[in-house]
Amino acid sequence: MTYLLDTNILIGVVTGRKAHAVLLQGLVDERHLLATCAIVVAETFAGVRPAEETRTAALLESLEFLPATYDIARRAGLIRRDFAKTKGRSLSLADATIAAIAMANAAVVITENRKDFEIPGLRVLEP
Repeated sequence: MTYLLDTNILIGVVTGRKAHAVLLQGLVDERHLLATCAIVVAETFAGVRPAEETRTAALLESLEFLPATYDIARRAGLIRRDFAKTKGRSLSLADATIAAIAMANAAVVITENRKDFEIPGLRVLEP
């Protein structure tokens, strides 16, 4: 199984949230694939402290990288449109893109923000 890590999970690992590290280590021990994508990399580096930059880069580079394609970008736009219609609130383009990448790769999103990923067909794990 592939798990796409949301930004808040990676920040939790970098800042020492033991529960996040234990969860991810357990998945690795079970031979699951941990992944990231361009949105998560950009969001993570946007908030990283200079003292944590090297450690953060090493963590991100250890993950599988799931790219976005034209079809994924299209799907992200449709997810965002449909989310607003069905939920009555906006979904960020970043979260819609993360969801579309996960769905295209049959991945489970690991996030602390389940409400941002209430999308039909998307599998989500909240620690």
